[in-house]
Amino acid sequence: MAKLTHKAEGTFAIAPTPFHDDGRIDETSIDRLTDFYGEVGCDGVTVLGILGEAPKLEAAEAELVAKRFVKRAGNMQIIVGVSAPGFAAMRSLSRASMDAGAAGVMIAPPPSLRTDDQIIGYFKQAVDAIGSDIPWVLQDYPLTLSVVFTPAVIRKIVMDNPSCVMLKHEDWPGLEKISALRAFQKEGSLRPLSILTGNGGLFLDFEMERGADGAMTGYAFPELLIDVVRLSKEARRDAAHDLFDAHLPLIRYEQQPGVGLAVRKYVLQKRGVIASGAQRKPATSLTAIAKHEVDYLLSRVARVDRRANLRPQSSAAG
Repeated sequence: MAKLTHKAEGTFAIAPTPFHDDGRIDETSIDRLTDFYGEVGCDGVTVLGILGEAPKLEAAEAELVAKRFVKRAGNMQIIVGVSAPGFAAMRSLSRASMDAGAAGVMIAPPPSLRTDDQIIGYFKQAVDAIGSDIPWVLQDYPLTLSVVFTPAVIRKIVMDNPSCVMLKHEDWPGLEKISALRAFQKEGSLRPLSILTGNGGLFLDFEMERGADGAMTGYAFPELLIDVVRLSKEARRDAAHDLFDAHLPLIRYEQQPGVGLAVRKYVLQKRGVIASGAQRKPATSLTAIAKHEVDYLLSRVARVDRRANLRPQSSAAG
């Protein structure tokens, strides 16, 4: 599989890690989930991210999950989240993933970083640890990670580390940050950089208009992300916003801190993509009333987008 470059665009799904009800990794559901992403048209998949429950996995399990996705991916590029408290674990998973055929890795900052110099120094050390031959994605998610990157700090990290080829942009509010980075490029102070956006897709409609190259998030209908990215690139603004608006109540519900992953797994299970909505403990679960609320939101989305009526999805439904 080709390595990740700054030309990456489109939709990269953030994959949850499927588990059996007893907490064991569900390898069959990994295969089915990967097939599903390919069938709906994703350009890539990012595994072992924040919503992949990576911190709950043992090192050997993380490597197993990464390799399983890579093996099943076909033409999709696989990005592996390798964030870890120490660089030894980061290097080990990075090397194993790339050797298996991953396209690149993603690194998030540890919450302990406070100053710009600390942030810049951390990523320099991370690259030294994994090797400058591995292309990587800089994850900017201050709402969860509590580390704030200014546009100038992002520029410094990217210019200091040629192997950084993509920004996963998840700041909120963050539209001005995208505009600032694209302005840096226009003036020549920032080299080419792929920008894919996360945050559950909550602001994808305007992020595309500000200059994002696509989406990298885990909304349970990746087809919506794919369509909004495509319609935006075709300059079909109203069509992109109309479709996005129909999904927005479910996107919002899924983006709740703490319970969002349970919602996402519930919907993917209803879609026949994963066998169980189980999470590794510590975990949150949906109450009966919450499930009814999600079902109601799905019925409303289905008025505009029939894909939300949850008919079986070809071979992805098993």
